[in-house]
Amino acid sequence: MFTGIVSAVGTITAVQPHSGDVRLRMATGKLDLSDVQLGDSIAVSGVCLTAVELPGDGFWADVSRETLERTILGEAAPGFKVNLEKALTPTTRLGGHLVSGHIDGVGIVTVWQPDRGSWHLRIQAPDALARYIAEKGSIGVDGVSLTVNRVDGAAFDLNIVPHTLAETTLADVKVGRRVNLEVDLIARYLERLLLGEQAAQPGSGALTEALLREHGFWN
Repeated sequence: MFTGIVSAVGTITAVQPHSGDVRLRMATGKLDLSDVQLGDSIAVSGVCLTAVELPGDGFWADVSRETLERTILGEAAPGFKVNLEKALTPTTRLGGHLVSGHIDGVGIVTVWQPDRGSWHLRIQAPDALARYIAEKGSIGVDGVSLTVNRVDGAAFDLNIVPHTLAETTLADVKVGRRVNLEVDLIARYLERLLLGEQAAQPGSGALTEALLREHGFWN
């Protein structure tokens, strides 16, 4: 588990084919690796990866074909910048929100412009994720915990403050860029719980208007 509070910006320095998948080498910059051991989890732009080698100034991680196809790590090449966060410990401050490191989909940046002292970011999410995104709720964007300001269908607006720009890869955002999205963990489990006994039935993966009405969530 993670919090979405990025600790450092790293750089992918090598991409190697590995048994049908890919092995990535990350230079980790200011990220403190003194307490990281082989097998530990590190979030890489929101994707939970396992450290399989620790050369001293970074780490290697294996990335499956499934992950490459479903996240922006499929675009990874030497020089590609990534947000880095080590996994939670029992004493970690929970400054963002609970983040699993399991990407739900890839969004597209449609607006990126100054807004007084900060920046206005709008992202078009996949339609299937729209039901999990709520105004003033939390969302992970490339591993960064952010608060949703407004929602319009599957599009949502965010406000990016100067500190976040300085400490994450969001400083490199531009219109058309693809970003990893992880919706709020609670929203995903709430949907499943509301299905009740129907959850055990094949084809029962999503909420319907009728089910919401039955539970009093739709007038």
